[in-house]
Amino acid sequence: MSETVSATPCPPRRHVLVVGNGMAGARFAEELRRRDAEVAVTVVGEEPHEAYNRVLLSTVVAGTIGPRETRLKPNGWWAAHDVTVRTGVRVTALDVTGRTATLTATADPDPEVVRWDELVLATGSDAFVPPISGATDDLSVIAFRTLDDAERLVAAAGSAHHAVVVGGGLLGLEAARGLLGRGVHVTVVHPAGHPMDRQLDVDGGAVLSRVVQSLGARLALGRQVAERRPASTDAPGAVVLDDGTKLPADLVVVAAGVRPRVDLARAAGLDVGRGVVVDDRLHASHPHVHAIGECAEHRGEVPGLVQPGWDQARVLAEVLSGTDPDATYTGTSVVTRLKAPEVDLTSMGRVDVGVHDAGHEVLAFTDPVRGRYAKLVLRADRLVGAILLGVGDAAGPLTQLYDTGAAAPRDRLALMLGRAVTRSGGAEAVSLAEMPGAAVICRCNTVTKGAIVEAFRAGADTATAVAEATRATTGCGSCSSAVDGLCSWLRSADPSSPAARPEPDTRPGTPPETVPEPLEEGAA
Repeated sequence: MSETVSATPCPPRRHVLVVGNGMAGARFAEELRRRDAEVAVTVVGEEPHEAYNRVLLSTVVAGTIGPRETRLKPNGWWAAHDVTVRTGVRVTALDVTGRTATLTATADPDPEVVRWDELVLATGSDAFVPPISGATDDLSVIAFRTLDDAERLVAAAGSAHHAVVVGGGLLGLEAARGLLGRGVHVTVVHPAGHPMDRQLDVDGGAVLSRVVQSLGARLALGRQVAERRPASTDAPGAVVLDDGTKLPADLVVVAAGVRPRVDLARAAGLDVGRGVVVDDRLHASHPHVHAIGECAEHRGEVPGLVQPGWDQARVLAEVLSGTDPDATYTGTSVVTRLKAPEVDLTSMGRVDVGVHDAGHEVLAFTDPVRGRYAKLVLRADRLVGAILLGVGDAAGPLTQLYDTGAAAPRDRLALMLGRAVTRSGGAEAVSLAEMPGAAVICRCNTVTKGAIVEAFRAGADTATAVAEATRATTGCGSCSSAVDGLCSWLRSADPSSPAARPEPDTRPGTPPETVPEPLEEGAA
């Protein structure tokens, strides 16, 4: 006699919906999957592309790499790791009480309602376009923010002779450098008295101005664009500044800052300031709703760079996966880097301190003819701020000193030059070999020295292998020399490791297919 056995139905998988397929949203999905193999993860984004590295967009404009090489993951990676990614999909409504989202796809206008257990807002920012008369609906005015914008710029640069870049911040200068490399005459219009005024003091800004002008760009400082005059049969395209100056312009690039995307959150009734207000665990004002990246406001601050969003993604993944339910995000020490051909600039921490400030020790070196400027700000023998322009060799060691909060070496000249000081006569060392394991080597991916050493000992004995195992060097690429140096030191310290060998190109433009990133080995 047969017996019927009723199968117990499996409980539905907990569903985490990520709104925003940018760098923060994609990183969170990866971090969560690495910690929780069971949860269902869906990422939706309005752009038609899977997640890509926005840091590399100016490199696309310069022609160094193509759009395809900006992707964060190779084809099929997300599906292989059981993460559903839906591109070209917009969230048109949220019901945070009923835990549903209404989705509308570009290819299918019929709305779809999906349920979620946890919602992560990673909607990012939109480009801020200042009020410029005549700019609306002018196809030659491009707000530089997305991969599609970069491709439009590349196409427009092919026929443009004169371009005006509105904004002399990080992105504006990188866009200008890319257009100069394509043979376009460029004028940068910036409302402050020197470019990158949020990251540089007056003297550093003056040296940077000379560097930018030496590359062929013109600067219109302390000015704003008031009017756009498109080309006509009678006159070429132009812009008019607020003082009446007229500049030729076949192309206008807007890089004047960003505004967090908070409309969806506001309509859902969440607390919104400049961004979606979150606590130290990245929780928004409604249970089961969270926010990270450029749309999130944490302790009154809204991040404008990549690393804070990635740090937040890691913390939230710890919380939602249960790996560390009490994990908290307390902030990120931001380091800004301008990496463009013939321009090497790093700025970190307090830079607005005067040389004669009584509460700080300030070291300064100015060489405007050669485009070099260095300023170090110390307090209680710790580095709390720095500007490093044209002194790239010093940027790596000084960034590590800033990150770790270690005591600065007494030889201040060696400190300013970024030279490693060996332990001799009581002098402190700041070399890679003597950095603590917690020192962050790759800030883009939050990869520590300890993670690199661990990967090396597990068999990743080249910079290329380290990139595969930890993601170090795959962001902006400015840590490549530090990773190379650390690998060289580890090889010399371990006679059993394979001998040094020529390595493939690991610059940030390397296609993802040649630098696979196994989920199990991620170290961020």
